[in-house]
Amino acid sequence: MDYLLELKVLWAAIVAYVLGGVLAIVSVALGRRDERKILALMLAGLVLHTVSLGMRWERVGHGPFITLFEILSSNVWSLMLAFVVAYWRIPKIRASAAVVMPIMFVMMGWLMVAHPGEGHFPPTYHTPWLFIHIGLAKVFLGAVLVAVGLAGVILLRRAGIGLRRFATLPADERLEELAFRCLALGIIFDSLMLIAGAIWAQDAWGRYWAWDPLETWSFVTWLLLAVALHLRVTYRPAPARTAWMVMAVFVMAFLTFFGVPFISTSPHKGAV
Repeated sequence: MDYLLELKVLWAAIVAYVLGGVLAIVSVALGRRDERKILALMLAGLVLHTVSLGMRWERVGHGPFITLFEILSSNVWSLMLAFVVAYWRIPKIRASAAVVMPIMFVMMGWLMVAHPGEGHFPPTYHTPWLFIHIGLAKVFLGAVLVAVGLAGVILLRRAGIGLRRFATLPADERLEELAFRCLALGIIFDSLMLIAGAIWAQDAWGRYWAWDPLETWSFVTWLLLAVALHLRVTYRPAPARTAWMVMAVFVMAFLTFFGVPFISTSPHKGAV
């Protein structure tokens, strides 16, 4: 019964997210101002999603980071939390929801078709460093997602798409500056995530780093992020070029988070 109730609460959260996202996209397309309704729907989705995750945590006895379903669910929750905070605190970037929410819809669709079954909790996961490692990773990905929304608006405007609809947003240079700051925040949490993960690996397997697939891709993602920031600081490229670098970092991070864990066979692979 709790299992079914947990899923019903989750689907209710997804419905609230989708309604808020669709309303955000329609508002941008029609030039309407429905920010309060959008924020209310997204917050309702976050509350319901938090309840669903809490119910599952209590029922299975471990956090939502073992199975594909749990990882997708907790990542959708953390990414929506990051975007809702940005949507609430930075009103001028709210139209970027038209770029961010379609990405979230894809992840929600993936979550809906994932099997909600339970997984075993490996002994190596019984450490607080795992929670620190995962928490830092989610903040990193959330910061990059917000940067993607800003970069997407820059690229759409450069392509001549939605010029009138995105006219209320700041100039490309200002959006690029905000995206750069999000990337800078991202590399801080990405670096801390790698350090926390190395400490966990030492506790779990007696080594800090072993270049397994997930560690290698994580390092490549960090390296690409560092190069993007270096190029931006050193050469001050045009906003469109910075936007493409943001997109490249997001694609690499997405593959690391949602690709490698599900094909790797090493003990450290994310999903069990």
